Amino acid sequence: MTANKPDLRKGIRYQPDETPPVPLAFGLGLQLVVLCVAGIVLTPAIVIRAGGGSEAFLSWAVFATILVSGVTTLIQAVRVGRIGAGYVLLMGTSGAFIAVCVTALAEGGPAMLATLVVISSLFQFIFSTWLSLFRRILTPAVAGTVIMLVAVTVMPIIFNLLTKVPDGVPAQAAPISALATMLVIVGIALKATGTLRLWAPVIGVAAGSVVAGFFGLYDVDRVAAAPWIGFPDGGWPGFDLNFGPVFWGLLPAFVFVTLVGAIETVGDAVAIQRVAWRRPRAVDFRAVQGAVAADGLGNLLSGLAGTVPNTTYSTSVSVAELTGVGARRVGVAVGVLFLALAFFPKGLAVILAIPGPVASAYLTVLLSMLFVVGMQVVFQDGIDYRKGLVCGISFWIGVGFENGVIFPEHFAEFAGGLLQNGMTAGGLTAILMTLFVELTGHRRSRIRVVFDLSALPQISEFLRAFASRMGWDTAMADRLDAVGEEGLLTLLQDKSEAERRQRRLLLIAYEEDGGAHIEFIAATGEDNIQDRIALLGARTTGDFVEIEQEVSLRLLRHLASSVRHQQYYDTDIVTVRVDRPSD
Repeated sequence: MTANKPDLRKGIRYQPDETPPVPLAFGLGLQLVVLCVAGIVLTPAIVIRAGGGSEAFLSWAVFATILVSGVTTLIQAVRVGRIGAGYVLLMGTSGAFIAVCVTALAEGGPAMLATLVVISSLFQFIFSTWLSLFRRILTPAVAGTVIMLVAVTVMPIIFNLLTKVPDGVPAQAAPISALATMLVIVGIALKATGTLRLWAPVIGVAAGSVVAGFFGLYDVDRVAAAPWIGFPDGGWPGFDLNFGPVFWGLLPAFVFVTLVGAIETVGDAVAIQRVAWRRPRAVDFRAVQGAVAADGLGNLLSGLAGTVPNTTYSTSVSVAELTGVGARRVGVAVGVLFLALAFFPKGLAVILAIPGPVASAYLTVLLSMLFVVGMQVVFQDGIDYRKGLVCGISFWIGVGFENGVIFPEHFAEFAGGLLQNGMTAGGLTAILMTLFVELTGHRRSRIRVVFDLSALPQISEFLRAFASRMGWDTAMADRLDAVGEEGLLTLLQDKSEAERRQRRLLLIAYEEDGGAHIEFIAATGEDNIQDRIALLGARTTGDFVEIEQEVSLRLLRHLASSVRHQQYYDTDIVTVRVDRPSD
């Protein structure tokens, strides 16, 4: 079967575990910095000016934001312990936080903003630690929909950049500069091979900036006025530890937006794994947990530094897809460049002086690719009418709220305007619909046993009783019995005696679409595993999925129609779909 020999993605030049030349790594890192630094700086500027903050505080917030973005991008790439994904995931500020941050700054000042950011960041660490509990809700359909809505949410801002030109320039300056940028990027990406393709975005931005320079669009004066080395004028704002009505009134909104950002990070961490390897592979949910933990660390550091929260940038996925480079060294380069840029105002000015039409054309290409990546995530486990409804309805609800056309008189001011963000509204809709499907789904049979071969008789009795309740024949019961044995052997593989003694096995069986789904869940500890996995689960596909640890070939080839192996920290899950034998 071709599913056992997955096609190589020939466009991948460097996988995460490979090391491209240093000049190439820093060249690609520079294009990511050029792409994202304006947005990273723009968010604190909007928040502080709208919230009535001082210019000194704005200077400090921009400095702290770039510094935190550099540190957390480095951690995402190299993975420190359980913090970090081990992939190129650029970190920066998020527009989703603008509304709540403006309110906090206006009502409580910079110290209140810092306190709320620190407290809300703690929920991301909790979310990361117990991510497996939410696996049944945060399905590929939900994560992919959120990724697609990232593009929908950002594109209006990107298109507005097309008209951000100084007064007095020729009317044709903006469209010609944008068109030149896009034609160069798309032309090289479509036709070039080898090294030239990797530099398509940089060449396109450079070409667009040169064209814009002829029309006087490039802000040369800004670059000339900026010092070579500098420090912010403002200082650390401190914390507001009074915990008064303002704090308690805003904390729920901060927590909600923070968790929405974490869901986006889950989607980004899944998507980057899909585009960074030549050979398709199962998602490593330990990397996803690490990405969310690094996101929480970024928010914690942002709060401690007294600036706005940050999150992963989905642009990282688009650049990896466009250039074919997913090497961790690129993430290290981005982090180093951010750290240098924080103390190098002249370099920051060179990037910020890139004309809006040029940046808009560049971002349009990347966000278009990100939208397609979101679609791929939705379809990665197959699609049925339920997933189609969840994705389709959630997406268009997100579009409607983003454009302010869904009962704005009722929802415009709801929870500080949170639902006016398409990613938030659509993501929440997808979660609620998925939760409804799970709560109203088929009844599940469960058994808890020791994590050892001695549990085989109990597992066999459990699965045969399940087959009997379903009215299935002896052939199906025998097949389920064999799956139970092979599934246990799979999970026991490479586990030491000490690890086996620490773990318990929860077996879940249920009927869906005429076949049996069996989940083997091995978790550490003596606590109630059923409580821990109340929201845990995974969907199977109609095709085989390559998994990270070896699974019995006999199980793959002769017993199951699909197998998934998901690994979280302290939790292993093997999910098997077994179809009834044909007569």
